[in-house]
Amino acid sequence: MGAELLAWSFTSGWASGINAYAVVLVMGLIERFWQITEIPDVLARTDVLIVAGVLFLLESVADKIPYLDSAWDAIHLAVRPVVGAALGYLIGAEQSTSLAAALAATGGITALLAHLTKAGVRAGVNLSPEPVSNAVVSVTEDATVVGVVGLAAAFPLVAAGIAGVLLLAGIVVGILVARAVMRLRRRRRDAAMADRI
Repeated sequence: MGAELLAWSFTSGWASGINAYAVVLVMGLIERFWQITEIPDVLARTDVLIVAGVLFLLESVADKIPYLDSAWDAIHLAVRPVVGAALGYLIGAEQSTSLAAALAATGGITALLAHLTKAGVRAGVNLSPEPVSNAVVSVTEDATVVGVVGLAAAFPLVAAGIAGVLLLAGIVVGILVARAVMRLRRRRRDAAMADRI
């Protein structure tokens, strides 16, 4: 049971770093219709589902518009890790206070890492001259979050493994994007200096 709770906390933390509202909505719907013991009952309340659904729709629109998505990510630097930590806490709250605190830390830190990775990659995608890449990346992120959280309902350890691989892959992609952006800036700066001479 402890391993499954940790898996849920890690998975929901990673997913919260990508799209916190989708995580709350999907977990709430899973709890409402399938009563998974690891998912806190509060997520299945109608008011929670409505608020999560409305915020998910807002994020779905904002996340597909270049540069608005980066502003949205900047605002959510404070939101996503808090949601990840809150979900971790709620997942462990029925067991013990110390477990709840450990799962809150797991969810919050994982959400922060996933958020920073997402925000960095999306900032790089914004440099692309065509507008389609933002929408494609956004839809892919949302589908992946829904799929991994949905998988956790049946196979929490497998879902946590996938979330871990995706987190590491995201960090690697983020580093590669950051390097490419720095090279592009250097080229532009060098070209501007050459024009002045």
